[in-house]
Amino acid sequence: MGLFTRLLTLPAAPVQAVIWAAQRVAEKAEDEYYDPAPVWRELADLERRLLNDEIDQDTFDRREDELIERLTEIAEFRQQFS
Repeated sequence: MGLFTRLLTLPAAPVQAVIWAAQRVAEKAEDEYYDPAPVWRELADLERRLLNDEIDQDTFDRREDELIERLTEIAEFRQQFS
């Protein structure tokens, strides 16, 4: 990149920095949203609560279905980038 080009694009540098930072934040949020580990932990906790009679079978079944659906969504998303 030449000096002239640098001088012309210098006023846009702050905007480019904000865009770059926003992209990194979005990537991090996406990584966390599509991380299956918290879902697996919640499934394990759900089963523990059922075994300890803290929740009933219907509550367990409903929540388990939601978590399995979430794991399916995560797997489909990750498969796009494999």
